[in-house]
Amino acid sequence: MNAIQIEGVKKSYGKDVVALKGVNLHVGEGELFFLLGSSGCGKTTLLRTIAGLEDPDEGKIFFGEREVTDVPTHKREAAMVFQSYALWPHMSVGENVAFGLQERGIQGDELVDRTLEALKGVRLEGYEDRRVDQLSGGQQQRVALARALVVRPKCLLLDEPLSNLDAQLRLEMRTEIRRIVKEFGLTAVYVTHDQEEALSVADKIAVMRDGHIAQVGTPEDVYRSPRSKHVAQFMGETNFLTGKVDWIVHDDHRGYCVRVISAAGEIFQGHVTEPGWRPEVEDSVVVSVRPEALRFDDSGDVINQVYGKVIERVYQGATIQYLVQSDEGVYIQVSELNPRHLREPNEHVALTARQLDVVMLKP
Repeated sequence: MNAIQIEGVKKSYGKDVVALKGVNLHVGEGELFFLLGSSGCGKTTLLRTIAGLEDPDEGKIFFGEREVTDVPTHKREAAMVFQSYALWPHMSVGENVAFGLQERGIQGDELVDRTLEALKGVRLEGYEDRRVDQLSGGQQQRVALARALVVRPKCLLLDEPLSNLDAQLRLEMRTEIRRIVKEFGLTAVYVTHDQEEALSVADKIAVMRDGHIAQVGTPEDVYRSPRSKHVAQFMGETNFLTGKVDWIVHDDHRGYCVRVISAAGEIFQGHVTEPGWRPEVEDSVVVSVRPEALRFDDSGDVINQVYGKVIERVYQGATIQYLVQSDEGVYIQVSELNPRHLREPNEHVALTARQLDVVMLKP
């Protein structure tokens, strides 16, 4: 397996479309690394550039110590799994998987052994003589993975591989892809726009926006400590409130922290996540709090408490979603796990959050 290093990669299509704007990125050996972002952010272009299917206008790409910027796709020791699977319907499962080996001149017993080994690795042993059109969507995806694995790549590249599957199959294949990547000892780069998919499977995530990297980190880091309003909003539901810095708080555990007074006089205290940004007293900031970080609490705590009334609720069994209108007039989403007491519409409530769950962002 190889680490992947991307240095200053730029890519444009004509004069008007700039897909990549000087991207720098490091993918560690053996990592399952996700490129996450909305349509048009550049994630698929970056993946195709890593694969050698697109030539960068500027920049360099390394697999380990080896620069592969100008190396043809078939010589990069990387395999790609496409959104459409790209299987040949006139070939059997075994023939689809063996195709890449035949292109490399491998024949005879080695061809058969490696094909069967790859099918066993994706739990499709015994399927080699089946026609592709006899398989379910999940099985076809496994065939596409086996075809990529059979050439024993050092890097596996996946372009939204689960987007054509139904919800239950997507859940099953998430776990399966992670198992395969780890068992085969691969470095993998996986493109998706599905936040839940990335959070549940990735070792690391890069959130992309408008051709550049907005944030890189573990799933927990990116979700709990977003560095911008865009990342906070993209990585799931969150509540935004505004205010001005009232006091700089020293906190050895959470780094730079500030206390903020909202327009309604509410006091919030939380940590600043954007590197190099240090708001000062009287600076405007945005307070971000996830719905599940809020709890109903009328103990009278002053810090990180909001008062309001319940506007509506949606019961979902294990959780219940509330919409609360604060006294300031701001709508706040609250997610309560395993609810025992249901709040009624128009009921006046107090909401509170822990300091470590409150993030201060640039307005």
